[in-house]
Amino acid sequence: MAVRPLAAAVLAAVVMPLAMTLGGCQDSTMLGGASGRGLTPIPPQVLSLMQSKGMQQSDPILIRAYKKEAEMEVWKRGANGQYALLKTYPICRWSGQLGPKTKQGDRQAPEGFYTITPGQMNPNSSYYLSFDVGYPNAVDRAKGGTGNYIMVHGTCSSAGCFAMTDASMGEIYALAREAFNGGQRAFQFQSYPFRMTAANVAKFRNDPNAPFWKNLKEGSDYFEALKEEPRVAACGTKYVFGGSDVAAGNCTPRVDPLVAEKRERDNHEIAELIAKGTPATRVVYDDGGQNPVFRPQQPQSVTFASLTESDKDKELAYTAKEYGRHNLGEISRPESLALGPNEFEVDSKGKPVLVAAAPAEAPGPTKAAAARKEQTKPTTVVAVQEPAKEGDGKSAGKTKPHRIAVADAEGDPSAFGKVLAAKSGKDEKAKPSTKEAANETVKEATAPAVKKPHAAVTTTGSLRN
Repeated sequence: MAVRPLAAAVLAAVVMPLAMTLGGCQDSTMLGGASGRGLTPIPPQVLSLMQSKGMQQSDPILIRAYKKEAEMEVWKRGANGQYALLKTYPICRWSGQLGPKTKQGDRQAPEGFYTITPGQMNPNSSYYLSFDVGYPNAVDRAKGGTGNYIMVHGTCSSAGCFAMTDASMGEIYALAREAFNGGQRAFQFQSYPFRMTAANVAKFRNDPNAPFWKNLKEGSDYFEALKEEPRVAACGTKYVFGGSDVAAGNCTPRVDPLVAEKRERDNHEIAELIAKGTPATRVVYDDGGQNPVFRPQQPQSVTFASLTESDKDKELAYTAKEYGRHNLGEISRPESLALGPNEFEVDSKGKPVLVAAAPAEAPGPTKAAAARKEQTKPTTVVAVQEPAKEGDGKSAGKTKPHRIAVADAEGDPSAFGKVLAAKSGKDEKAKPSTKEAANETVKEATAPAVKKPHAAVTTTGSLRN
């Protein structure tokens, strides 16, 4: 295929950022004028990797991003029309929570399926290099989503964007540029909250965003099963995925047998995991996260047990030694990254369920108490443990855990942190840090039924189950 001139793509990429004054990362052109960064060749080691996988520079690309794992994958399409994984890059910084972007200023990195054209590439970005992901797309707009200029860019700072190291962004930008030069008119950018495995779907089944994530998984299943780029259309507030019938506007497209088989297999695995007692959880961040490879205390290598490509494509994608040596520059809100994510067990309505810690010397539950635990339905209360009265020998040294459910935290991630802080403040004997409290209090428990409880109960809202 003949290589088309780069001039038109570069000109369109330069014009677009001139209008940027507000938005997610407030990207803009460099004050010093045009930059040559956008013309930097693909590094020799990446060319060697392509050669080992039978790929060409001009082959079309597709990019997938995962927030929770903080990883970004670049795939290339071969002559057979199927995509194969080229390389996985660690994301240096993303902001907000798991879940889609809904409004300007929420610091959310978007989730969904987006189309990237040459005009969205910015070789003169103030964040080294960048491309606009195209938020809001048709589905985002149908849901009332607002905001603009959400980028994948260099410089480890995010306000709703996916921030990479400058070196990683340079490689990704060069791969996209060469794909455009090879004739690709646009590439697909798939953004997910996490890898769409059966284990993750079971784990996050009660999150308020679970229905939306189920819709995203339909597109992920198509790509995983066929290794082909799904055609994507907006039907109201939902995505539909498929082939030519989707491109023609069909909102009930035919499902390929291989895709249907994968979905059935995953659904069976999800049901088994739930039946085995996999707890429903929710992850709350102070403000986003970054890949562990950038933390100095991590081991020298990272492996991926959850990758979904075939075994022959699995490889050590990156190492701490490789990425730890880079100067990341000014990282946005480092104090938020230091806190790390808190994982909570949640009930069927997505509300967090905590357990008050029992003294180390407290005996384990009897078989009868365990049986009562299975039959007892928890109520939405906060239980505050009071010391036993003097002379009450029956209760001495037998403080029992109390289930704590939060009635007003649904849909409000900040409420999760408030609950932990409040609980920590009430514990006069031991005051662990917020992070320690999160790590020690995320398991669900139900208070055994007792005739004469030694606890005062303070309600925080409705007593409905």
